[in-house]
Amino acid sequence: MTWSQRLSRWDVRSAPYLYIAPFFLLFALVGLFPLLYTGWVALNKWSLVTGDQGFIGLANFQYVLQQPRFWDAVTNTFSIFLLSSVPQIIAAIFIAAMLDANLRAKTFWRMGVLVPYVVAPVAVSLIFGQLFADESGVVNTILTSIGLDPIGWHSDRLWAHVAIATMVNFRWTGYNALIFLAAMQAIPRDIIEAAVVDGADRWRTFINVTIPQLRPTIIFVVITSTIGGLQIFDEPRMFDNFGLGGADREWMTVTMYLYELGWNTQRNLGRAAAVAWLLFVIIVVITLLNYAITRRIASSDAHPKRKAVAR
Repeated sequence: MTWSQRLSRWDVRSAPYLYIAPFFLLFALVGLFPLLYTGWVALNKWSLVTGDQGFIGLANFQYVLQQPRFWDAVTNTFSIFLLSSVPQIIAAIFIAAMLDANLRAKTFWRMGVLVPYVVAPVAVSLIFGQLFADESGVVNTILTSIGLDPIGWHSDRLWAHVAIATMVNFRWTGYNALIFLAAMQAIPRDIIEAAVVDGADRWRTFINVTIPQLRPTIIFVVITSTIGGLQIFDEPRMFDNFGLGGADREWMTVTMYLYELGWNTQRNLGRAAAVAWLLFVIIVVITLLNYAITRRIASSDAHPKRKAVAR
């Protein structure tokens, strides 16, 4: 082979790797290195004031796992995550179905559902904080006007989680709806038309045709919602004026507990880094479980169709 042929062959083989190299270099700089460095900090006695004070092994992890407040934060995080993610995904699918219909001013409505996502989390928290205020809140005012007892949004753990989950749903439902809308528009219209010709109404077409075609997108949204939901910080921190998660930490999440250890009270970066790594492990485990469950549901639904085709 001549030199030009060898150069051309090397270019063909190496060009794809060169194209994707900037992403991996950037990821190593701003993603992988901070992750590994946080793991090193978690193994040391590291103060925000005095810095590194020596290697202590897994002592930070042992301290965090022995704290009842950490487990309360984990419980609060999962409660808010379930109250927000499940209704959010269901509502996003139905909103996407309505946006996919023949509506007037489609662009206006599609831009409208994205407006809450553009609003700053602090502004959303301040507005909903007034709505869910204990004494003079809009919701409690309406309840008392119709003869019902007011709700202790900041004293009852469950209702505090419901209020925070409402903020999360307000911000992210429209964003996920646009993702589902893009997936719906990618479904071949021939499949939907065939179902209509076979006599299926709009509801049966939506359930038996559209939803199965959205399985990969649903898996993606579930995974991203899991990652974001377990890292929730802005909404619960801004739910009251103190930002501590309530008097008894009724709505303190894991990220808020991390902030409390690292910057607010103890200023112990080693323990805060241990919480960060524990949260990372929890997110990885829950994400893998979500992926396995959704893949299993998809494969189990596909087996009857294969058997029917074989017959």
